[in-house]
Amino acid sequence: MTFGIDLIGLVKGFGLILVYAMIFIESGLFFGFFFPGDSLLFTAGLLASQHVFSVWGLVIGSTIAAIIGVNVGYHFGKVFGPRIFNREESIFFHKKNIQRAEDFYKKYGAFTIILARFTPFVRTFAPIFAGIGHMNYRVFMIYNIIGALLWVFGVSFAGYFLGQIVPNIDKYILPIIALIIVLSIIPALVKIWSEYLKSRSN
Repeated sequence: MTFGIDLIGLVKGFGLILVYAMIFIESGLFFGFFFPGDSLLFTAGLLASQHVFSVWGLVIGSTIAAIIGVNVGYHFGKVFGPRIFNREESIFFHKKNIQRAEDFYKKYGAFTIILARFTPFVRTFAPIFAGIGHMNYRVFMIYNIIGALLWVFGVSFAGYFLGQIVPNIDKYILPIIALIIVLSIIPALVKIWSEYLKSRSN
């Protein structure tokens, strides 16, 4: 179970279509920030090592879904960006997540599109801010494709190869996913700590 979700059961039950859909939603739709993208890809890679489905079907389809999803996020931000800042807090919209992505984008520029792939919350909102900021579309797509390839292939094959090397790895899936979640939020924690230290020194 991850965030109350039985990822293994869901992926086994619905197959790669579910994986593609969740990756697309998390990558491109602002309410998809709570989807466990890293855990999902790792779990799917693990299941691919057990021949539940093809690992190449997983990585190729998920990469395409991630690229298209981020592209949708970019155009959403470009067209509807100004309205985002006028919305009230809701179950799907939290201004602190938007601010986090905006700060990340300002700090790293176009490279954010790659870095954001490995950072929860930011992964969803960074392409929206790229659209709001009218980032050059050609540059955006280059970083979008590179980021999708690194993220999907890296996380999926980590699960795939670990599943081949470690016997009965499904017994350890929960602590492994917990570790992935911890590692993925470390950059955000480091930033929060650095901002805290800056505020203390001022």
